[in-house]
Amino acid sequence: MSVRVVILGAGFGGLELATSLSEELGDDIDVTLIDRNDAFVFGYSKLDVMFGRTTPAAIRLPYRDIAKPGVRFLQQTVTAIDPEARRVTTDGGVHEADFLVVALGADYDLDATPGLAEGGNEFYSVAGAERLREVLPTFTSGRAIVGVCGAPFKCPPAPSECALLLHDDLVARGVRGDCEISFVIPFPTPVPPSPDTSKALVAAFAERDIAFVAGRRVSSLDPARCVAVLDDGGEMPYDLFLGVPKHRAPDVVIASGMTEDGYVPVNPQTLETRFPGVYAVGDVSTVGVPKAGVFAEGAARVIAASLIAAVRGGEQQEVYDGRGSCYIEFGGGRVGRVDVDFFSGPTPTGTFHEPSSALVTDKQYFGSSRRVRWFGR
Repeated sequence: MSVRVVILGAGFGGLELATSLSEELGDDIDVTLIDRNDAFVFGYSKLDVMFGRTTPAAIRLPYRDIAKPGVRFLQQTVTAIDPEARRVTTDGGVHEADFLVVALGADYDLDATPGLAEGGNEFYSVAGAERLREVLPTFTSGRAIVGVCGAPFKCPPAPSECALLLHDDLVARGVRGDCEISFVIPFPTPVPPSPDTSKALVAAFAERDIAFVAGRRVSSLDPARCVAVLDDGGEMPYDLFLGVPKHRAPDVVIASGMTEDGYVPVNPQTLETRFPGVYAVGDVSTVGVPKAGVFAEGAARVIAASLIAAVRGGEQQEVYDGRGSCYIEFGGGRVGRVDVDFFSGPTPTGTFHEPSSALVTDKQYFGSSRRVRWFGR
């Protein structure tokens, strides 16, 4: 009987894990990949939709296209997780696993920031990006705030990208002179592990007359007065609010008893939870790296090596190195990159690559190579 691996969530981590297991073990393993959605979307594509650079339909990669030996995809919603029994209940049935991998990501908690749902716009979901695609062209004057409502949050450079791309959009529409842009983030710098990246972003904000408000979190919105209230009690008036909602683990994961301080703690080298045979990967877990797809992908390869060794009776040699690269849109048709290493030294380090048109091509290859690997497209 084949070893049964159940993977909850088909994001970067789940897709890479299923692909790696299929490549190495094929039909010798029984992989069930479960996600409530019918398609995958690269996170960075949401900004492309938001600013009208592509369509919502163009960024969807349907899960029905997955055709890998030993892997079956089920579009189902997880309703209960029993990590001790390695049993998962969904709206389509019950799934028993020899190895269970939780890769359900992080959900957005709009209610954690009073007034956000009524008086602001979030741009971190596909639906939010689609709404803003229609809203942004109507903003022609006034004060815009790009505001982060809680940390940690997915893709730490994304709010900086949003502010820079908003500047470009307003310039292209000829209304930049009538608009103010402010960017509020709870970190002391835009990308704390990389001083060079942060310095370049702060310089880009200054060049574009974007007010950078560091070390502050947007704690609430007052829609009646159109005011954003910061965590120190300060107030910032706005006419357009673009928010990064507070994140949290999905309710079903919290209810499973796997979480501590809101997320699933794991061994940072192996991604194992405290439950035997149960792993957690990506945004749902606490491992000491940012909540970004590239880090989930790297961690998934380590889990794959562990499961392959278990199936073949060997010992796992690979441990998670906490390395990843993030592309950063600087506007003006240029993209930068930061290569971050979280585990090899006493503190995280980041190497910055200056924005260029060449890195635009690199970013495109990043997406196309994974489309081919995961979906055969």
